Amino acid sequence: MKVKKLTLNNFMLFERAEIDWGKNINVICGENSTGKTTLLKVMYSVLKPLSKGNKEAINREMEEQLFVNKLQGVFRPDGMKIGRLVSRKQGSNRTDFEVLLDKNQKIAIGFGNRQENHADIKIDASKFSGTYDVIYIPTKEMISTTEHFASLYEEYHIDFEEMYYDLAKLLDRPLSKGPNTNEQNEVLKSFEEIMKGQIVQRDKKFYLKVRGEGEFEMGLLSDGYRKLAMIVYLILSGSMNKNTILFWDEPETNMNPKTIRPIVQALVALAKMGVQIFVTTHDYFVQQEFNMLTVYPELNPECLDIRFMSLYRDGEMNDVKYELEKTASDLKHNAIMQEFDAMYDREQEFIYGD
Repeated sequence: MKVKKLTLNNFMLFERAEIDWGKNINVICGENSTGKTTLLKVMYSVLKPLSKGNKEAINREMEEQLFVNKLQGVFRPDGMKIGRLVSRKQGSNRTDFEVLLDKNQKIAIGFGNRQENHADIKIDASKFSGTYDVIYIPTKEMISTTEHFASLYEEYHIDFEEMYYDLAKLLDRPLSKGPNTNEQNEVLKSFEEIMKGQIVQRDKKFYLKVRGEGEFEMGLLSDGYRKLAMIVYLILSGSMNKNTILFWDEPETNMNPKTIRPIVQALVALAKMGVQIFVTTHDYFVQQEFNMLTVYPELNPECLDIRFMSLYRDGEMNDVKYELEKTASDLKHNAIMQEFDAMYDREQEFIYGD
């Protein structure tokens, strides 16, 4: 199962968008407040209710509420009024958005700006196999807090978006039975080389086991290593598999630049395994590591479909616009490279003067 296209009308910052995604890896960049995370959240909200483990619970009577609840939990608008997700304009307004999957399955949702907990849902649930998984990795790591987070979230009002709760439940799963596939072992090897150890779980607590040094609880590791540990355990438990759609918001957060290349290599291995990947980033190294795969075919012998999206604001109307290219080098509005060039120019002016 792959996301083929996302269509947005009057949804938050997006007046109109029709985005054709790559089937393997999609890298989204742009300045702050241009909607990078919004794109991940809206696709996750639409896909999660029909993902593996959820489809069996859906019938026509509860279908609408499941989608509304997910939008409320992921975006957390004031008063949980989903109408606040509609683009802000005077008077009545309405949003309609749709996700098209690779077998022409569609999920369409629409509602007005005065709606609180009602939406129009158009979907043929019978077309969905229910065998795909959807995983969202937010900027904050979760593996060090898994032990009690899910139960606290269920019993109390905790000001965390629902992706954190969903991730905590996945991390609470036991290890899957049987040996890993060759593809899984390749990905695990990449991550374990970065971390210099293996992930162990006991009594809902996670440890990094380093040969010759013993076990280190997650609270003693850097935030970056905790994120890597999450990926490793999601693979070991079977949650991350060839039928997974992965949304990872800014994987470079709290990462040493030296770890970026191995992380990109591991994500490429995931894509080879069959995982469709959506990554947002502000980082030059993340973008360029992926870009090299598209510029130099010998680095991408499997011909993975990698696409780059740039979000930017129109100079006159200040509306959010976007462009989608097959190489980062072809992006005309690339905030990462623009700042890189600006820093180079500032240095040259300092060295050589005006």
